[in-house]
Amino acid sequence: MSLSFDEAVKQVCASGSLFEITETEIRGTNTRVFVGTPPNLRFLYQMAEEREDEFVIYEDERWTMPQILELSGEIGSALANEFDIEKGDRVAIAMRNYPEWIAAFTAITSIGAVAVPLNAWWEPDELGFAINDSGAKVIFADTERIQKILESNTDTTSMQIVNVRSTSKEYDSSIPLETLLNSASTMPEVQIDPDDNATILYTSGTTGTPKGAVSSHRAILSALLGFSARAQVAELVEPQTNASEKPARNSFMLCVPLFHVTGLIPVMLGSFVGQSKLVMMHKWDPDRALELIENEDVTHFIGVPTMSWDLLEAETFNSRDTSSLRSVGGGGAPMPPELVKRIDENFKRGKPGLGYGMTETNAYGPQNTGKEFLDHPTSTGRPVPIMQLRVTDSNGKIASPGEKGELWFNGPTIITEYWNRPEATAQSIVDGWLRSGDIGHIDEDGRVFVSDRVKDMVLRGGENIYCAEVEAVLYEIPEVYECSVYGIPDERLGEKVACHIMVRQGESLTAEQVTAALQGQIASYKIPEIITVVTEPLPRNASGKILKRELREKVTDTSAADI
Repeated sequence: MSLSFDEAVKQVCASGSLFEITETEIRGTNTRVFVGTPPNLRFLYQMAEEREDEFVIYEDERWTMPQILELSGEIGSALANEFDIEKGDRVAIAMRNYPEWIAAFTAITSIGAVAVPLNAWWEPDELGFAINDSGAKVIFADTERIQKILESNTDTTSMQIVNVRSTSKEYDSSIPLETLLNSASTMPEVQIDPDDNATILYTSGTTGTPKGAVSSHRAILSALLGFSARAQVAELVEPQTNASEKPARNSFMLCVPLFHVTGLIPVMLGSFVGQSKLVMMHKWDPDRALELIENEDVTHFIGVPTMSWDLLEAETFNSRDTSSLRSVGGGGAPMPPELVKRIDENFKRGKPGLGYGMTETNAYGPQNTGKEFLDHPTSTGRPVPIMQLRVTDSNGKIASPGEKGELWFNGPTIITEYWNRPEATAQSIVDGWLRSGDIGHIDEDGRVFVSDRVKDMVLRGGENIYCAEVEAVLYEIPEVYECSVYGIPDERLGEKVACHIMVRQGESLTAEQVTAALQGQIASYKIPEIITVVTEPLPRNASGKILKRELREKVTDTSAADI
């Protein structure tokens, strides 16, 4: 028998249950937390030590949990004994998704150090900024990232680079990972408190440089338990009628980067919580993904909506068995109602799902899934009790149900601060509440709807792109007098980047020249796909701000006329 959403939440979070809730003070604010939240991430990893089964599948490699944890222990020992890494020191990871990425992360956070995952798509200057800003003492990197680090403005004499999976001899300054490993070594015991820093994840900044979002062990673990609680709520609201159809074990596909909060927390770390198998992809390929879903009995596919589209439209979709899937969805961008419908119609048991979280909430927030998602496809769902949401107008007044305003989050999963950015922290976190920068409303039943963004940001295929960051690079082109970067709707990616450029008097510039000038300066996904070059001033309002809405309308109207 199914329960209502409120009944299910009450049962899952009842006194004495795994997800019992209490209140505690976090940074001066009374906050709802799970009673059973582990004290730190190392405790979570230790809970998995008894597992003997396969944990990570990567290409033709099959890693058991003991193998991952053994490697993690050896890395943790090397960090402490070879590099003198102490509690609170920052250690960066700059590589594509590899099993060693997981071992490095678990080692770093097990010895009380702070893991700094770096965007593997960044260009040298972007990597250099984050390395310098975080003050990382050690960096685990693969060949491509080592090359970029050496090309950046990073002072490599003040840090150690650990070379992962590289046979190249040209990087004499780096240390091969295998030379540091010693099976006889042990990881040091360190007192790690719940509110100690665990991670710094960099998110694009409105000032043109990324901001490091700092999270505690408590914040990450609260998010992990929150996802588990929400899964139990969903099962009570929409139970599977045939018990024999339940998989013997959950299997998650990791098709998004581990340096993103989604890949890191609900997928990778979530696999520790749920004792799940983790199927890692070398790179995104929908046909290869379908092959892995069939061969590895993948139950959960979590990516950006474009990846779900890619699966459905792949040439091999109809010839592959996807009946193992129980959940198909993710986050990072709105999911069009048509996609929600197609997922429901084309996957035998896979329910469509969408989550609304952000780096600053450790990916945790409202979730919508199954029949509820089909009935309300434009909603991001409802939060469970440890997450509180409110909507405020421009004057800070709390909005009524259905009234639009800025969405604010409160709960144990939100970040502690922005690293080295006290002003940005004070602007974003007020009395324990996080300003999302998103415009939306909450209906009378608690469903959350996101309609726009306060932030000047483009959300392209799950990637946050801040316009100011791209504009700063455009202004380095000598012919550019003024410019404006903005997002326009895109059926596949959600949004794509566009820009208007006014050239200096007497100068000329083509879209191709602009693209060429940006290559190598910023990551390729940030480069505008639609570039409009004009000789007249860009439209501005009375206060002198460029009217991006007018520019956006000009581009979208032109595009529509061309169809």
